[in-house]
Amino acid sequence: MNTPVSPKSNLATNHPLDELTGGAFSAPTSGERAARVRDWLAKEPSHEEMSEVFKELSQRDRGAAKPLKEKLDEHKRLKAQEAIAADWAAKAQGLLDHPRLNLADAMAWQRDAARAGAPLSREPLSSLKASLVERVKAIEDLQHRVQVERESAVLMAQRIEVMSTKPWRDAQKSAPALGEDVAAWQLQASTLSDDPQWASVEPKFPPMLEGSRSQLQVVWDAFEAALAQAVAAESDPQAPLPAVPVWADELRVARGEPAAALAQKSERDGKASQEHRAQVMAEFERAIVVLEREVAEGHGKATPKAAADVRNVVKTHSRLIGPEQEARAHAALKEAGDLGDWQRWRADQLREELVAKAEGLLQAPEGQRLGGRKMQETLRNLRDQWKTTDQGGLPNHALWKRFDEACTAAHKLVETWLVQVRQQADEHKAQRMAIIDELKAWTQAHADNTDWKSQVRELHAFSERWRGAGHLSEKAFAELQPLWKTAMSAAHSGLETAQKQSVERRRALIEEATVMGAAPQLRIDAVKALQQRWQAEAHAVPLDRKQEQKLWEAFRQPIDEAFSRKSSERERAATELNEHDQRVLVASKALDAATATEDAQAIRAAMDALDSALRGQAEARAATPAPAPVPAAVPAAASDGTQPDAPGELQSEPQGDTADAPVEGPAEGVVTASPEAPPAPKPAPVKKVVAVRGDDRPGMKKAEPAGRDDRRGSGRDARNGPGAGRGGPGRGGAESGRWGDRPDRESRGPMAPRLGDTAFRAQRNAVEHAEAALRKLAAQAHGEVLTQLFKAWEERDVEQLPTAQALGSRVNAATRGAWSQSLSVAPGKASPETLLRLEMAAETPTPAEFLSERRMLQLQLLTRRNDPAPAETWSQDVAKVLAGGYDAAVARRLQTVLKVLLKR
Repeated sequence: MNTPVSPKSNLATNHPLDELTGGAFSAPTSGERAARVRDWLAKEPSHEEMSEVFKELSQRDRGAAKPLKEKLDEHKRLKAQEAIAADWAAKAQGLLDHPRLNLADAMAWQRDAARAGAPLSREPLSSLKASLVERVKAIEDLQHRVQVERESAVLMAQRIEVMSTKPWRDAQKSAPALGEDVAAWQLQASTLSDDPQWASVEPKFPPMLEGSRSQLQVVWDAFEAALAQAVAAESDPQAPLPAVPVWADELRVARGEPAAALAQKSERDGKASQEHRAQVMAEFERAIVVLEREVAEGHGKATPKAAADVRNVVKTHSRLIGPEQEARAHAALKEAGDLGDWQRWRADQLREELVAKAEGLLQAPEGQRLGGRKMQETLRNLRDQWKTTDQGGLPNHALWKRFDEACTAAHKLVETWLVQVRQQADEHKAQRMAIIDELKAWTQAHADNTDWKSQVRELHAFSERWRGAGHLSEKAFAELQPLWKTAMSAAHSGLETAQKQSVERRRALIEEATVMGAAPQLRIDAVKALQQRWQAEAHAVPLDRKQEQKLWEAFRQPIDEAFSRKSSERERAATELNEHDQRVLVASKALDAATATEDAQAIRAAMDALDSALRGQAEARAATPAPAPVPAAVPAAASDGTQPDAPGELQSEPQGDTADAPVEGPAEGVVTASPEAPPAPKPAPVKKVVAVRGDDRPGMKKAEPAGRDDRRGSGRDARNGPGAGRGGPGRGGAESGRWGDRPDRESRGPMAPRLGDTAFRAQRNAVEHAEAALRKLAAQAHGEVLTQLFKAWEERDVEQLPTAQALGSRVNAATRGAWSQSLSVAPGKASPETLLRLEMAAETPTPAEFLSERRMLQLQLLTRRNDPAPAETWSQDVAKVLAGGYDAAVARRLQTVLKVLLKR
């Protein structure tokens, strides 16, 4: 049975590439087509054939074309890698062919090639890499040998210098061995300079080796010359002594020179103070400690300097340094010379620590990883530390590869952060450009605006927006800042012109103030007008705060000086007390003394005396004799038989300063008056109140008597009787309607002299203290009276009941008698209604538990039309309460009521 073939398969049967691919186009399913494609790829077809098949097959079946696409991508990748490998192979070959190899370029080649994706593990790059590594290692070994030879030369020169401190015969014995060592060193140094890699070492090493060679040769030549001179001086007494002090002294002793010279020399040597030796030992200790520390820590760059310091100390102060210190110095210098191999091991340790730090940057949790900027700074620090380590030891390419890969992976976070920073910088730049454009538009729109205060506020808002517009790089900010300054300068042009004009006007006002302040007579109205002009100018055009404050101080200075002169003149005049001020001061002091006694009568008497002194009555009494007393019952018109012309001409008080003077001499019922003064009018009888509107609830005020006949009186002053209204003949008189409260100027007589500042303040303070003392005494007296009253009630003792005068003006003799009678009888039971009536009369609050009874009593009182109000019967209610037994709660409520009722 034949399997049906799809139309698509029939169409693909005749495809020209079907035979080439082994039936990949005619296969019935996608899996079979992919399998045939893989079989065809195993035969290694050419790249052109694969490209043509992929182009046709990818349009029909992408799944089957996937292996073909992977193969093409691999070919493409290999081709790209071959191109990259050829490029980097050419670079490596160029480095190797160059007579002078740069170590930095050689070490950077492997790093850059790996970063570019070059296949370093395949030929020819693998062999080129090995060649570069070998050559770099040979150059570094050569440089290391130069450093070792340099240190060896230094140690050899030190050995020669040490021999000069020993006897010359010992030096003569050691000279052949030293000569052989010097010759061997010179030969070895020549071998280094003949090395093929010598041209590739760093430029600092050849001068270093040459300097060591010349220095060692100079030291050896000087040693040989001194030793030859010492040998000649031993055989010939006339030969000159060598320049070495130890050898010269030894030869002097051998020649038998006078002991005095030697003793003198030894004495000079013995005079080296202990302080100098201590200083030398301290300097040696500091130098040797530094050298030992550098050797222990492996700091290759700092070790040569520390070793040089130790050698200088030993060379300069060899006589003062003992053998133990000298041996310690030789040991430290030897370790410093052998530090090269140890430095390489220490450098690898430091590199491993840096690699661990670099790999740990990405191993931290997400929340604990460093930010972009912090990561960038950390990576920069790690790379700088790696460079420092490379300078102190030989490089390690395996560790460098790990370190560079870790840093590159961590740098991806920095790149992401940099992209965000650039985006933010672009946004901030666009925002600032928008602010500049908006400022330019604002400048054109407000070209004719003269509201300078609003302009200052809006320009300040622009400046604040510019400050808060985000961070920019220095370059971008340097580009935008001139544009901003230009736009802001154009926006401020109108305001600056107005400010210049305002400053000129203010300076003109300052000149006016100066002229006004220099005038002999200061006009207050002119000063106020000038200040108003200044304030108007300040409100119209704002200036810089410092400049405005400076102008304001210059403006107010002459005016303040003028007022200061006026105040000083006034104070000087006030200090010169006249007689009137002296009398007031004396009366004020007397009032203060009376206040200190806490005697109410003495205080009131002193206050009356002070009032008389203020009015000048004492002076008036001394100057004017008192008139003869006239009986009050006899009218003044009886003396001449005439009557006053009009009611408004009544005179009830004398003229002049004697209006308030006390009467001296006359008996009761007799007043002084002029013969022409008519008798005082009798007061109108008070109309009895028939009805009162309102209620007796606590807090409500009783209405005034308001009858219809009263309301139809002559205006608001109908209470003064007919003819006393606004249009009556008594208008303006001493007892007229609206203005009857204060007499006219003529009726008051001449005014008292003006008080000085000292007297005025003294009398004011004295009066205030006296009034406060009276209030305090009144409160104390009232409290003592209530305490005495309640004690009499509690003990039922009539003798302890206060007098009517002590109880106040609201309690007369009859009321006190009723209270005494209540206390004298046996105590009964007081009605609760009595306390409620008292609380209603005093309008004081009632305890919460008795509020319902109080409301009920108020409703009952509204129905009792003919019963007197509680305010009229409070004294009888108090007597009823006192007739009952003493109770602490009732006493507290009664005390609250009496505090109000006895003071009214």
